[in-house]
Amino acid sequence: LKNATGFAGNESIDQYVGEAYFFRAYFHFELVQLFGDVIISKDVMDINSPEMQKERNDRGEVIDFIIQDLREAIAKLPEASPENGRINKYVAYSFISRVALYEGTWQKFRGNTVRGKELCDVAAEAAKEVINSGRYELFAPSALGTMAYKYLFTLEDAQSTPVPGLTKASNKEYIFYRRHDNDLSRFNINITHGAVANAALINRKFVNMYLCSDGLPIEKSPKFQGYSTMNSEFQNRDNRMSNSFLQNGEKYWVNDPGSSRIDWKGMEGEDAKSALTMRPTFGSGYQNKKWGTEREVIDYYEGYDFPIIRYAEVLLNYVEAVYERDNAISDSDLDLSLNLVRLRVNPEMPKLSNTLVNSNGLDMREEIRRERTVELYFEGFRIDDLKRWKTAETEMPKDILGIKWEGTEFQTAWGTESNRARNADGCLIMESGRAWSEKNYLHPLPTDQLQLNPKLGQNPGWKVD
Repeated sequence: LKNATGFAGNESIDQYVGEAYFFRAYFHFELVQLFGDVIISKDVMDINSPEMQKERNDRGEVIDFIIQDLREAIAKLPEASPENGRINKYVAYSFISRVALYEGTWQKFRGNTVRGKELCDVAAEAAKEVINSGRYELFAPSALGTMAYKYLFTLEDAQSTPVPGLTKASNKEYIFYRRHDNDLSRFNINITHGAVANAALINRKFVNMYLCSDGLPIEKSPKFQGYSTMNSEFQNRDNRMSNSFLQNGEKYWVNDPGSSRIDWKGMEGEDAKSALTMRPTFGSGYQNKKWGTEREVIDYYEGYDFPIIRYAEVLLNYVEAVYERDNAISDSDLDLSLNLVRLRVNPEMPKLSNTLVNSNGLDMREEIRRERTVELYFEGFRIDDLKRWKTAETEMPKDILGIKWEGTEFQTAWGTESNRARNADGCLIMESGRAWSEKNYLHPLPTDQLQLNPKLGQNPGWKVD
């Protein structure tokens, strides 16, 4: 960036300058999330740079620096790039909405309401810029109906979905993403086996967050079917639940060459040997299917893109920022944002509204957070959300629970007495005794970095005498 000043007035480098501002902001924010206060680094450093032996900047100063860098990026970046994968100004607006919401709520729930309100306003305005641009939309092809959420995450340019002709070009939801290609840049991690076969500790607490089809939580809805059978809790629920988790008896495909399907023929036309059958008698009893491919492909060869920022997040950033700024939200703002996300695969579900909340004894903040948690499942947001809301101290020590075993079909289907401990409700206890203290909201600085620069100082609670 310092060298770019020598080319003042040369618009041919604007894209590169804007990208440099963006990524400098991006990586500073990564550090703030981990460590809080960090050193602001504006220049390329060597071992003799003064930044190598200075104290950390206050996190508020760093956040302001990040937002200013993103505004500089917006001024330089185009509205759209002719090269797929290059960032544009709406990527920067989207990232401002993430950064400002994160820090705004971090401050609000630690007593700094003035700073929190200011940053939530910044987040809402940035998200509104993306919404008003009209450049992005939720992936919801009519041919996929209530399964659009599932196939959003496995979209490729060939054999992507059961619907011919749907390719990555059909997806206008991804704003900033890591591009992959079967031939040029494969995923390079064992995502299908890892996501489908090995994600064995899905928490009952999370599964219970999915609403019933009447828009009410399971504890308030007459539509909830209970836990008597293996699949009863899936009935009359938010369709994202069945888009994200396998049900007992459901056929699914993993990327084992020779044992996976190549073409979609419909369930009746599938070769039986090409599919596996979900039997929820291991792990927590819940099995993920998000990110799992449905075609024959060697491990590490999946070619779908990975979203870093998608439009659904921007909509959810907007609704939360408005609510936390004003401690209230209008139905029109809910319809502009959250309800688009909710209704994508739930067209018959009632919208979230002030009337729905007030007439059913709900809490608007809790419902906004529920929507975010469900929509962004398995995308890396949850722990950072718990930290900024300052609820990790309540949520993290809770036992990780599995299915309700006692008095249900699971008790006989497992065949033998489950060797897992069970709680008072008869649910499997997968992990207990977890602890969380105030110091866990930030990571400790590495010892070797403190030795190199003692002025950094250790984060609260981590200092070893």
